[in-house]
Amino acid sequence: MAVVDHRTATFVAGNRLDAAREASRTDYTVLWLGLLSVLYNGILAFINHNIMPLSMTHVAASEGLIMASAIIYILHKGIYETDLPAFLFLLFTLIVTIYVSVLNRMLFIDHFRNVLIIFCFTGLGSWSNEKTMKLAFRWASLAVMIFLIFEIVSVPFYVSIVHPSDYFANTRGLLPLSYNTTGLFQNALGFPERFSFGIIDHRSSSIFLEQVSLANFCGVIAVYLISMWEKLSRWDRLLMIGTAVLILVTNDTRTMLIFCFACIVGYFVFPKIPKNFNLALMPLIVAAGFLVYVLKPNATGDNFTGRINLTMKKIMELDPLAVLGLSVDRVAEFADSGYVYLIYAATIFGVIALWLFVCLFPAGRTAAQRRCAHSLSLFIFLNMMIGGTAVFSMKIAGLLWFVVGYMRFHDSPRIRQGRPADVLS
Repeated sequence: MAVVDHRTATFVAGNRLDAAREASRTDYTVLWLGLLSVLYNGILAFINHNIMPLSMTHVAASEGLIMASAIIYILHKGIYETDLPAFLFLLFTLIVTIYVSVLNRMLFIDHFRNVLIIFCFTGLGSWSNEKTMKLAFRWASLAVMIFLIFEIVSVPFYVSIVHPSDYFANTRGLLPLSYNTTGLFQNALGFPERFSFGIIDHRSSSIFLEQVSLANFCGVIAVYLISMWEKLSRWDRLLMIGTAVLILVTNDTRTMLIFCFACIVGYFVFPKIPKNFNLALMPLIVAAGFLVYVLKPNATGDNFTGRINLTMKKIMELDPLAVLGLSVDRVAEFADSGYVYLIYAATIFGVIALWLFVCLFPAGRTAAQRRCAHSLSLFIFLNMMIGGTAVFSMKIAGLLWFVVGYMRFHDSPRIRQGRPADVLS
C-alpha cells in the first residue's frame, strides 16, 4: 500500500510540475496556426497586389497547408478518448460527403472542409495552454484593429496595402462593378437605407477584406471575452473591447450588436443555465423565425425581419429530395441562408450531427465553460438564421473553435496522459 501511495504521489507531483512547465511556455506551432487562420487572406491580398497575381489555387493551397499542419500536430500528440467526439463527427461527415458525392455524381466536399476546420482547431485549442491562447487572440485582435484604423483614416492607404477588389477578382472571379472605383470589395459599399452609425461611408472590412467576416470576428471576440474574462489582464480586456466596439460602430452589423448585448447579459445568466439547454436553442430560434414570418409575411430587404423571412421561405420551399442529399447542385443558391445551405450540402443527418456537436462538445463543468457553451450555440444558430456560411470559414471558425477546444480542458490540462493506445484500449 505504501508503495502504491508513493507512486500515486509521485505521479501527481509529476503532473503538477508538467502543468507548471506547460503553462509557462509558448507553443509557437499552435500560436502561428491560430494567427494564420485569421491573417492568411490579408497576407495573400498583400502578395496579390504588391508582388504577384494570385488565383483561387493559392487560397486553397494556403488553407490546405494550415489544416495539414494542424492535423500533423494533432496526430503527433495522439488521439485520446476525450478526442473521440470531434473525431467521430469528422468521420461521420466524411461518410455523408461520400454518400452525397456518389448520389449526385460529383465531388462535393464543402461541408467536409467546414467540419475539418472545426476538428483541426478544436484539436489545437485542446492542446494549447493559457499563455499561447491569449497571445493568439491578442495579436489577432491587434492586427484587426490596426488595419481597421488604416481603413477608417484613409481608404486609399488601406487599398494600397491589400486592394480587396483586385484580390476577390483574381481569386474568386468577382469582378468589380462599374460604380466601384474605391478598390474595396463591392459588398462592403452598402446602400443608403442600411442600418449605420455613420462613422464611415462604407462597411468596414479590416484584415478580412470583406465586411461579413469582420462582423463575425466581433462575435468571436465576444465568445472569448465571456469565456476568459476572469483570467484576462486589464490591457487584454481593453484591447478586445476596443476592437469589438470599433467593429460595431463601423461595420453596421445589427446581428453582432444584438449578440454582444446578449453576451453581456449572458455573463451573469449563462452560468445558471444547464449546458444541455443548448439542445433546445436551435429549435427555439427556428420557431421564433417562423413566428416572425407569420406576423410579417411580406417583410423583405436587408434588415433583420427581411433576412429571417428569406430563410424561412427557403426552408418552407425545400426540395424534398434535398433533405436526403439529392440536390447538392443547387447549394450555391442558399449561401445567405445557413440552415437551408446545410441541408442541401450535408443532408438532414449532417444538420442533426452539427446541432448535436455544437451543443454537446463544449464542457459545462464550470461557470466559464457554460458561458463558452451557451455563447457558442447562440452565435452559430443565430447566424445561421440571418446569414449563410461565414461562420464556417477558417477566418472565423479557426479562433472560435480554438477557444472552444481550450475551454473544454481549461480546468484539466492535457499532460502526461499516457500513450494514446493505452487510453483507447
